[in-house]
Order: sequence, then structure tokens, then C-alpha cells
Amino acid sequence: MIKVENLVKVFGSLRAVDNISLEVNHGEIVGFLGPNGAGKSTTMKIITCFQTPTTGTASVCGYDIIKDSLNVRKNIGYLPESAPSYPDMSVMSFLGFIASIRGFSGTDAKKSIDRVIQICELEKVLYKKIETLSKGFKQRTSFAQALLHDPKVLVLDEPTDGLDPNQKYIVRKLIRELGKQKTIILSTHILEEVEAVCDRAIIIANGSI
Repeated sequence: MIKVENLVKVFGSLRAVDNISLEVNHGEIVGFLGPNGAGKSTTMKIITCFQTPTTGTASVCGYDIIKDSLNVRKNIGYLPESAPSYPDMSVMSFLGFIASIRGFSGTDAKKSIDRVIQICELEKVLYKKIETLSKGFKQRTSFAQALLHDPKVLVLDEPTDGLDPNQKYIVRKLIRELGKQKTIILSTHILEEVEAVCDRAIIIANGSI
């Protein structure tokens, strides 16, 4: 489902990703484990087509990130680090906005939004502004946008970063449930997180596995 081949990313004199190759198979939850600054987020940004590699390539669901990036994006749900969103929007209006970007309208949009509201348990906060939410609900709102188009692959960057123990438990439980149907790669620097949710770990330091 995800194949990375000889991936290199250079920023000036910094070799952030240094010749990485890896594979993630259907139905796996794989932890991308390493210290801050190891190259985890950069690798994920390349897999999700947010950045282009200096050399090497990757494919998602058989689609190449360079030659067929639109199909890669259609098949990926991406939760970037620190759950970015539009803070002045309500949860409902934000999900409606994401649905329209993803090409949904009318009944299809409503079905997709209702589905992710239920999965992420957002019923209590639908009409609250995102900026007023707890960090846990902000994270779940960003999770919902990543799931809206029912992608085959989920890429999660530090999905429980900054959450309290109860919120971490809820998010980890959600990841385990989603892993029954989807391929998931998640980055973290927390060993306990990998033990809690992942089938296996890929350890990265200084841009190398």
C-alpha cells in the first residue's frame, strides 16, 4: 500500500532524509519511531505529496507521488502535526468545507460528514468554534477531516502529541479501530504509543532507518 524507494531530501547542507526505503502492507499499523528532528515528518510530507524528494520516489496504492500525485492524495487521509484547521470555523462548517474540497455535495456530503462525526464522537461540539475546543476535540476534528473521503491509507504525524492521558486513550482506541480496515503509518517519538497501537515499528534517526 505504501512503498518508499531510496528517498532523499536535502535542505541546503542538511540531509533530512538519507536514502530511506520501506514498505507498509494492507491492514498494517506501522509506527515510525524516532527522536524529534529524525526525519519522520519530512518523510511523511513526501509520501503525502506536500514536498517533493530530492531523489528517490514513493508510491501509494500503486500511484507514484511524482507522476500521479492527484490519485495519491485521493487515497490518503493526512493528519499533520499539531492538527491544523480554521479556528474561527465551527466543527460542522469546517467539515462541510473539507467535504466540498473533496468533491462531495448534497446527500453524499451529508452522509460522509455524519459518518466521521460518529466515528470521532464529535456530536457535543458540532456548532462550537474550533478555537474554543479542548486540544483533544481539536485533534478529533482534524482526524475527522482526514477520514471524510474514506481513504485506504492514513498518514498520522504525532497523532497524540500534547494530549492528556484520557485523550490519548481515546485517540489510540480510534487508531486501532481504523486499522481493521485501513493501512496506517504514524510517526511518534513515544515508545509507549508504538506498543499501544502498532503492529511493528520502523526506527529512524538522523534521516536513516
